[in-house]
Amino acid sequence: MTDQATETEAGNYFISNYPPYSCWKPEFAPEAVAALEREPEPGTPLGIYLHIPFCRKRCHFCYFRVYTDKNSEQIQRYLDAALKEIALYAKKPVIGGRKPSIVYFGGGTPSYLSVRQLQALTDGMKSHLPWDEAEEVTFECEPGTLTEPKLKFLRDMGVTRLSLGVEHFNQKILEDNGRAHGRKEIDRVAEWLGKTRFPQVNIDLIAGMMGENDETWWDAVERTVELAPDSVTIYQMEVPYNTTIYQRMKDAGVEIAPVASWDQKRAWVSGAFDRLGEVGYSVNSTCTVVKDAAKTRFRYRESLFGGDDLIGLGVASFGQLAGTHYQNEHNWEPYIGSLESGKLPIHRALTPSAEETLIRELVLRLKLGSVATGPLEKKHGVVIRERFADQLSNLTGEGHLTDDGETLTLDREGLLQVDRLALDFFLPEHRNARYA
Repeated sequence: MTDQATETEAGNYFISNYPPYSCWKPEFAPEAVAALEREPEPGTPLGIYLHIPFCRKRCHFCYFRVYTDKNSEQIQRYLDAALKEIALYAKKPVIGGRKPSIVYFGGGTPSYLSVRQLQALTDGMKSHLPWDEAEEVTFECEPGTLTEPKLKFLRDMGVTRLSLGVEHFNQKILEDNGRAHGRKEIDRVAEWLGKTRFPQVNIDLIAGMMGENDETWWDAVERTVELAPDSVTIYQMEVPYNTTIYQRMKDAGVEIAPVASWDQKRAWVSGAFDRLGEVGYSVNSTCTVVKDAAKTRFRYRESLFGGDDLIGLGVASFGQLAGTHYQNEHNWEPYIGSLESGKLPIHRALTPSAEETLIRELVLRLKLGSVATGPLEKKHGVVIRERFADQLSNLTGEGHLTDDGETLTLDREGLLQVDRLALDFFLPEHRNARYA
């Protein structure tokens, strides 16, 4: 991984798990199958993630499993497969009759589906694992796929956190980066959201997209201030290998991506945090600010980072059950074919060691800006300040970390480059491993 103080090169920099996904192997898949037969740990929350892989267009920076060429019959076949998948999980001992406390519809573009498709899908899911007691139901949306009736349906179906993939407000930047929607569609959705109230509305932005400059970035920040969402998530632009941008770089024989440098991206995000702070927002992670910290939470993130059980449904989806992490088949036919033959489509897995599990939780919690060490030490039976003495000393020496004896806290500069700094906590065999 390149030093994030340099120009942006291709690769995955955003850490969302540990050990790296490249360590997950098909030969470990039986471990995930075995985990399903275990009884759940008492008190462990259960979540559901469903990947809806359909999009109107593939963004030039997108690295997710998405399809832009599926007809209505193919989409229905996929949705039927997803319902077969949740039915199989519902019968496994590891589920233990628990009701999901968190449900997340991600993509792709979940809002690509029609109201009719969503009604049948969610009714089917609830028949196997009811989420009437869920604390949070998140639904990702692309502005151009929304209608006012669809928003009302999402509210009625129980969505508590609507996440709107705006990414930017500038029409040319949206076009140059391959986004399917435009500024007019964002404005239209904003008007509808004023009538259809959700407990939480999140807006996603990306700092440093192709064509970005100071003028366009600060205009995007001001437009966000005007919309006043409950939370704002700002990602720093990266260029993973399986993106259109990287393919163009490869064809042209260049190593530096046509996006802003890491220094510039961090400066833009930090400035946006400051501006949003002026109107009442507070920072609660490396990429998120919230308007009301007392009531605005992101339970899915908290649960995922804390190692709670999560059923991953859909093509290429990730899950974690009874201490084992797994990923589904990442191609269309193997995923659907497995389910149509009555088998779960688990492709690869990994059961982290106790030490790897500790590192995972510590690193991911650092992305929230601070770590209360007491609960972590009680959970893992390790004295954090002794086990990671060298790493914590390095962060303190660089001025990024303060320690009051109970909580480790990153400063703003450290928080905005935590994905680079976190590598110091990795075991030696993982520091140069390809992330994905």
